[in-house]
Amino acid sequence: MTRVLYDLCGIDEGLRFSPYCWRVRYALAHKGLEVETQPWHFSDKQALAFANHDKVPVLVDGDQVVTDSYEILRYLDHTYPEAPLLGEGFAEARGHFFMHYAERALAPAMMRTIIMDLLNAIHPDDRAYFRETREKRFGRALEEFHSPAKGLAQLDAALAPLRGQLKDAEFLDGETPAGADYLVFGSFMWARCVSSADLVSNADPVYAWIERMLDQHGGLGRKALRITDIEGAYR
Repeated sequence: MTRVLYDLCGIDEGLRFSPYCWRVRYALAHKGLEVETQPWHFSDKQALAFANHDKVPVLVDGDQVVTDSYEILRYLDHTYPEAPLLGEGFAEARGHFFMHYAERALAPAMMRTIIMDLLNAIHPDDRAYFRETREKRFGRALEEFHSPAKGLAQLDAALAPLRGQLKDAEFLDGETPAGADYLVFGSFMWARCVSSADLVSNADPVYAWIERMLDQHGGLGRKALRITDIEGAYR
C-alpha cells in the first residue's frame, strides 16, 4: 500500500512550504509511517477533486482520504495508536488550542514579515491567485500589508507563551516532541522554507527549540529545500 500526501510546492518542485503540510509530515515521521509526497499547486484544484476538497494537505491512506492537518493528526492517532500525537480527551483539546495559537497569533505576525518573500517563492502560475485571494483577505495590497518591523514586534509578543513553556521543558509536549510541537512548528518551517528573515534571536529559548525540532526524525526539517538553496530564486 502506498500512502500519499498531497503537498504544496513552489517555484521548485522540491520547495515544500505549507505549514499545514509540515505538521503532517512531522506527524507521519513521529509515527514511523512512510509516505510518498505528491507536489501540488494552488491553481491545480482539479487534482484534489477526488477528495471533495480544494486545499492541501490531503492524505490518501489506502482507501481512506483525510483532509485538514488537524483531522489528519487525529486520524493517525486513531488508526495508528502507537506513539500518540494528541492523545484523547483533555490532551486532544490542548492540541486544538495549540493549533489556534499557531494560526491566529504566530502565522499573522510571520505573514506580515515575510509576505513578499513568500510571493517570490510561489510558483509563477500561482502568484496571481495568491495575490488576489490574500489582498481580498487583508483588504490592501501585499506591498502595503508587508511590514517586517510591525510583524517582528507582533511575533515577539506572541512568542511569550512559548518562552514560558520552553524554560521548563525541551519541547511543548514535555521531554519529547509530539502533536503540540508539530502544530506550532509547521509555521516556523513555512517561514524557514520561503525566507531568510531572522524571526527569533539566537538567545531566545524558542530559537533553541527550533534547532531541536529541525533535527528531529533524522533532520527532517533541516534537510528541507529552502528558497535560499535555489540559485537565482532569492532576492
